[in-house]
Amino acid sequence: MLNRLYARVLRHAASPNAPWWLAALAFAEASFFPLPPETLLVPMVLSRRDKAWVYAALCTVGSVTGGILGWIIGAFLLEHLALPIVHFYHAEHTLAALQEKFRQWGVWIILFKGLTPIPYKFVTIASGMAHFALLPFVAASLVTRGVRFFLVAGLLWKFGAPIETFLERRLPLVMGVFAVLLVGGVLALRYL
Repeated sequence: MLNRLYARVLRHAASPNAPWWLAALAFAEASFFPLPPETLLVPMVLSRRDKAWVYAALCTVGSVTGGILGWIIGAFLLEHLALPIVHFYHAEHTLAALQEKFRQWGVWIILFKGLTPIPYKFVTIASGMAHFALLPFVAASLVTRGVRFFLVAGLLWKFGAPIETFLERRLPLVMGVFAVLLVGGVLALRYL
């Protein structure tokens, strides 16, 4: 079943509309959606390695733009939008802790947390809640998200065929590791 799903994602990743979906997924993940952009970035780069840098740039711009929406949600729409997202993930304590850390560490939190499996939406919403300055937030987001997506795209560009073969042979294992990292990121948020 996973192999058929993977083949289907690869077909969609090569479609003419795939770049728009990639940018939309990166945008949504940075502000409210639980699925990371790599779920589409990886098969897109594997199907069109010559476009790896374009896809990484789309991911970066989409993520930073979505991060600005997350910042706005945290800064101005806390009661109506941010708190339901936080309650959905049971991350009230984590968000309060992030808010305090923003007051102390600012840009360093964005740079560090943007590279980890911790959902980026919490960083964006917390930075808005802490009323962290928007311009340094955008600059740090460009760096951290760019490093993350260009690193993934670069590795796939350089080692595409062996990685694709590995994914095709061990897809259940890869999906299991991905699920563990996702759950671990959410748990880390809750107990940090």
